[in-house]
Amino acid sequence: MSLRQFEYALAVAQEGSVTAAAELLHVAQPSMSQQIRSLERELGVQLFARTPTGLVPTVVGRAFLREAEAAVSAARRARATARAGADELVGELVVAAQMGLGTRQLPGALGALRRRFPRLEVTVFEEPNLAELERLARRGVLDLALVAGPCGEELYEGHRLGDEEFVVVLGAGHPQLAADRVELRELEREPWVRFDHNSALDGVLRDVLRDNGLAPTTAARVSQTATAVHWAVHGLGVTLVPASAVPHGHEHLARPVFPVVSQPVVAAVRPGSGPAETALLELLRQESWYKAASFSPVP
Repeated sequence: MSLRQFEYALAVAQEGSVTAAAELLHVAQPSMSQQIRSLERELGVQLFARTPTGLVPTVVGRAFLREAEAAVSAARRARATARAGADELVGELVVAAQMGLGTRQLPGALGALRRRFPRLEVTVFEEPNLAELERLARRGVLDLALVAGPCGEELYEGHRLGDEEFVVVLGAGHPQLAADRVELRELEREPWVRFDHNSALDGVLRDVLRDNGLAPTTAARVSQTATAVHWAVHGLGVTLVPASAVPHGHEHLARPVFPVVSQPVVAAVRPGSGPAETALLELLRQESWYKAASFSPVP
């Protein structure tokens, strides 16, 4: 077995066909087919089943692909570490963020990282479900993740970057905009723009509402913080998001709340991390992180 075969199998699973996978990786289709058959013979199992909609992994294929993905990710990190020099860093860095965290800070840090190491390939995605982040971490897919609170120390080392205060976003002309800080009980009769049931952000809002004895009407559920803010400013309902998730231009419609709602922001980094993760961690430390009672809306 070879890492190249692992990459071929992962591409077939992603694309659903050998032809599309070959195009993705810029290799000849017959060569890819041969490598997949050779891999299956060596393993003594069938990795893919043919269906009307294309090739799909078998049960044993899915188990194999989870390990193959971890192996390919580890190999990429090893290559990046080996090739790292004083002025050069190549390879791939996979970064994830719990939805709503680092919305302003992460782009700045990643931009600085790319300027310093232009040959480094960076993949970033936002994940609303903390359980899914943990699953990806256990598969060895992630190099660094931004999470709220402690992380699984047996898998990743946690580095606290600061605190993220939550703010309520109100529609233009809302009477509570006259307050510097909005008391949650004043929002008792408001409809709320909420997030997907299984998302970490909706878990925060659910706890806040419960702890303050509020039983709100849900006006809508969305999957992105930007959508929640956009709908709130247009009067569909109020929403509660991390302060850094409020897009530029809407700060004047955001207010901190009382009681204060905040979460620690932790960079979860793989133990024995390479130079790319180390460089990104240092750049994130240089960013400004909101602390409780420090967020001031722009007038």
